[in-house]
Amino acid sequence: MRILFLLATVALGWAQYNPNTRPGRTSIVHLFEWSWTDIALECERYLAPNGFGGVQISPPSENVIITNPWRPWWERYQPISYKLCSRSGNEDEFIDMVTRCNNVSVHIYVDAVINHMCASGLGSENNATCGSYFNAKTRDFPAVPYSGWDFNDGKCKTGSGGIDNYGDLEQVRDCRLVSLLDLALEKDYVRSKIAEYMNYLIDIGVAGFRIDAAKHMWPGDMKAILDKLKDLNTDWFSLGSRPFIYQEVIDLGGESIKSSEYFGNGRVTEFKYGAKLGTVIRKWNGEKMAYLRNWGEGWAFMPSDKALVFVDNHDNQRGHGAGGASVLTFWDPRQYKMATGFMLAHPYGFTRVMSSFRWPRYFQNGKDINDWVGPPSFEDGTTKPVTINPDTTCGNDWVCEHRWRQIRNMVIFRNVVDGQPFSNWWDNNSNQVAFGRGNKGFIVFNNDDWYLNVTLQTGLPAGTYCDVISGQKNDDYCTGLEIDVANDGTANFQISNNDEDTFIAIHVDAKM
Repeated sequence: MRILFLLATVALGWAQYNPNTRPGRTSIVHLFEWSWTDIALECERYLAPNGFGGVQISPPSENVIITNPWRPWWERYQPISYKLCSRSGNEDEFIDMVTRCNNVSVHIYVDAVINHMCASGLGSENNATCGSYFNAKTRDFPAVPYSGWDFNDGKCKTGSGGIDNYGDLEQVRDCRLVSLLDLALEKDYVRSKIAEYMNYLIDIGVAGFRIDAAKHMWPGDMKAILDKLKDLNTDWFSLGSRPFIYQEVIDLGGESIKSSEYFGNGRVTEFKYGAKLGTVIRKWNGEKMAYLRNWGEGWAFMPSDKALVFVDNHDNQRGHGAGGASVLTFWDPRQYKMATGFMLAHPYGFTRVMSSFRWPRYFQNGKDINDWVGPPSFEDGTTKPVTINPDTTCGNDWVCEHRWRQIRNMVIFRNVVDGQPFSNWWDNNSNQVAFGRGNKGFIVFNNDDWYLNVTLQTGLPAGTYCDVISGQKNDDYCTGLEIDVANDGTANFQISNNDEDTFIAIHVDAKM
């Protein structure tokens, strides 16, 4: 019996690494600050037809309303209760979104803010998105309910009550992160209230959770919460399916807390991925794309089956979080598309694509002082809808990188080559590189300042292929470049350093 119990426990833990996406769908997209109504529409009209596996949504729980003078994006990370009403919509709209997205096999992953409540200095005069009363100064959150007994004020040993030294793991996990009231997660009552919230979301039909600020929670406390979670809703998931868990742990090295401490609970965000890839694509510090031959664990990243990877996220595209100036974003579109193309072609990790909104950047002393600006909004503070232009891009200051042809088609590329080995690497000892994925796909990059003209072994069957970066296959017509693969699997590739996109990708589903 003991052996059976241990096997069941191991299986339960490993199940939390599985994103629960429909077979053949291998990436998710973060629709940052989108409304539930717009996400439901996007699942049906765009994500499902183009092979996206799911959506990471912004936190759905009730949060404080901050007007100083406009509402910042980060108010979503200051919970007041676990009621489902936020800037993105109410509970009925949330349920409708989850149902409609699941019905087209695009699953929902909730950004779960469970480490803390709102900032400690907020009093009863402040508003919340559901209208719930709270008083952070007296630790009173009756809509949960939480009281002073449910926070770590007495456990934190710093004079400020906040984290003064990131080298002290007890401070990082027991003290307030930027004044946010730190929950006492070792208490079973607190664990149960959090699990109750997450289980309600599971009942509605969500497929998993991004655990915000996981680094600031003891791994054992988090495990105790995850152990209380239900299996996924069998209306959309197979019997016994467990929620996908990926934890926000910023570990660039040099601190007391390591990503590996959290592997037992699920996948972990690999922040070194985007930081290092940005440095390589920018050609900073003498880095070259030729060095990417052993990308992944060879760069001291976590094991591939533990990693959730991304080029940028909602924090570090604003200079927050981790990665520094090397992180590529939509503000650098040519390099950003190349980095995202590399990520989606390479087999390492489980991939998440970013979908952003624009804000009015204004720099003082090298810092963007408008990095706090919330989503595109009307004068009354309500979020503007995501409008779709005739060319399928987005309006109303929504960037929608996931709708860029190059990124959308690389999401499809990743689906086509899923399970195929990394193969046929080539480089010029500089910044021209190529590699294949078995006999299903091949990609070539020219990040040098001169023309590329080379014949390479692709591993693909002979025939004419449509380059899915410069265009795409529509029936028997290619709107972009056509690449001829010879009987021996070789093909000639020519990419100018002045081209709009300096990479080419072909796969078997784009064969003419």
